[in-house]
Amino acid sequence: MITSTLRRVLLVAKHASFQSRCCVASSRVQYSTVYDSNEKTFDKILIANRGEIACRVMKTCKKMGIKTVAVHSDVDASAVHVKMADEAVCVGPAPTNKSYLNMDAIMDAIRKTGSQAVHPGYGFLSENKEFAKRLAAEDVVFIGPDTHAIHAMGDKIESKLLAKAANVNVIPGFDGVVENVEDAVKIAGDIGYPVMIKASAGGGGKGMRIAWNDDETREGFRLSSQEAASSFGDDRLLIEKFVDNPRHIEIQVLADKHGNALWLNERECSIQRRNQKVVEEAPSTFLDPETRRAMGEQAVQLAKAVHYSSAGTVEFLVDSNKNFYFLEMNTRLQVEHPITECITGLDLVQQMIRVAKGFPLLHKQEDIPINGWAIESRVYAEDPYKSFGLPSIGRLSQYQEPINLPKVRVDSGIQEGSDISIYYDPMISKLVTYGATRAEALQRMEAALDNYVIRGVTHNIPLLREIITHPRFISGDITTNFLPEEYPEGFKGHQLTSEGRRELVATAAALYVSNWCWNIECSNEMTLWPPWQVEVDGVTVEVSGEWNLASALLPVTINRTPRVLQCLSRDAGGDITLQYLGTQFKVRVLSQLVSTLSAHMPEKVPEDTSSILRSPMPGSVVAVSVKPGDVVAEGQEICVIEAMKMQNSLIAAKAAKVKSVHCKAGETVGEGDLLVQLE
Repeated sequence: MITSTLRRVLLVAKHASFQSRCCVASSRVQYSTVYDSNEKTFDKILIANRGEIACRVMKTCKKMGIKTVAVHSDVDASAVHVKMADEAVCVGPAPTNKSYLNMDAIMDAIRKTGSQAVHPGYGFLSENKEFAKRLAAEDVVFIGPDTHAIHAMGDKIESKLLAKAANVNVIPGFDGVVENVEDAVKIAGDIGYPVMIKASAGGGGKGMRIAWNDDETREGFRLSSQEAASSFGDDRLLIEKFVDNPRHIEIQVLADKHGNALWLNERECSIQRRNQKVVEEAPSTFLDPETRRAMGEQAVQLAKAVHYSSAGTVEFLVDSNKNFYFLEMNTRLQVEHPITECITGLDLVQQMIRVAKGFPLLHKQEDIPINGWAIESRVYAEDPYKSFGLPSIGRLSQYQEPINLPKVRVDSGIQEGSDISIYYDPMISKLVTYGATRAEALQRMEAALDNYVIRGVTHNIPLLREIITHPRFISGDITTNFLPEEYPEGFKGHQLTSEGRRELVATAAALYVSNWCWNIECSNEMTLWPPWQVEVDGVTVEVSGEWNLASALLPVTINRTPRVLQCLSRDAGGDITLQYLGTQFKVRVLSQLVSTLSAHMPEKVPEDTSSILRSPMPGSVVAVSVKPGDVVAEGQEICVIEAMKMQNSLIAAKAAKVKSVHCKAGETVGEGDLLVQLE
């Protein structure tokens, strides 16, 4: 009997680290590109970017009948954005400063292809005023604001002064450039801790550190200036008061060259790690109509003050009393723009192209709706168990986006076989779900994450799913401190309840026996599961469903509750790895005899990590602070690793003498590589 066989197996469920893979770029959009064939814009646009944002811009261009040109590094020659474009030009080798930041090569590509305009996407040259000037000098249209607005808003010091002059609320702080580390300590003391040390140029969370004392100010000044120089070619820093327990809420603005400007509602961006956004939603659960209007009107005041034209974003910090303070203005399309498109119905890329050509806006403020709710999860090739997400690299062996589900949009720029490399941002995609209500959008996001198949690189779906199902997030009680507050010891994956453990164990048992049945008796690919009755810890669990052995998804019904699991691996020895509720678990199904014998097998002793320092991620060594024979204190910096333009300080786990050093500045290291050994 199958039932008696199940009762004789011993199942051991053990939590494990999460490994996976990825690819491709298609989406079900929630916005409309209303193309007027009588409204002539451009014949050909070059997209000075890569990945998902390049693909996103090209989709709108194709709807508008505009030919597109892709630029790419040599390692991106087969990338999706290259295949999607009508023409493609290689602009250099993999490092960004030799390719996507290589203005000379990109200008040559513009001349070679006869492109009339350039869309910069976000990052890279999108907020580089020199690039915009060079385009203007050759009568090529920059699809973005003019150089004055880029300069004024791209410099955090100048933008803060302009915001003050425009009667926009600003955070208290030092309005000048911080000259050196001791100057930083003095200024921080005058402002009062905690303070935020941040790069004057750029954005995206790079070059930002919170300091709570003088020592952290010194370290923050050093690391932030290095990051700023690496990411933006500008190491200037500023210091301002850190608003404790804030929300990060931004206003999307849209302005034309005729003095018209609109605010397109807000986006809640408070779920962050290392000052970089992870989950965003529109609208915010926190804002009332009066606060929304006040923030929108101040955002428009600032846009008009700098004669802004194009799409842009004004970012605010909002405290618990709904006081809001200007943070910065991003003079480009934001990563999270899709959720604004979902609730307004506007195609922001199309609006940018129209404005760049000189057309006036088609809408008035009263025309801008809030229809429904949209949520975006940034899916990264990152290990969420390391500082909520350290970069992972690898080749994408299997990838399946959940676009078969209703009201799901996936913006991506990858495909099966793509490489996630050390050179570029590790984003896989932007997963967006939309609903008439927030609860509906959240429910769809949960289903979309469960149905998202990624293999080959470690990814952050376990963290994303835990966030959007967390009671505090569901209630809307969030701040930018959400992750460290809820996971003070770091993210550990989904923590199984007794009921969850029984579900997992029962599913593994049913899968094991179903697989055995298929191997012995079945001749087709589909196994129809009868309702297996599995006894776990004295409780009977009913499992039923269909399992296609060629599919990565495992749709099951457990005690009449439908769920989607993923079978990541299984072998004849009874080892099964399942993705359940977003997290990877290893389950072993053993006969009673094998279970008895396995109890006598010696266990592998884990490595003593207190005496060695291994690289937690792939990257390049920026600095090594020790040499053999040095005595280090617990917590002392040993070396700095840069990955995806972020500086990461690695410290000693204990006080000891340095036995050997296995790296030097300038070297590239892989995840797990030995860096330093202590005695």
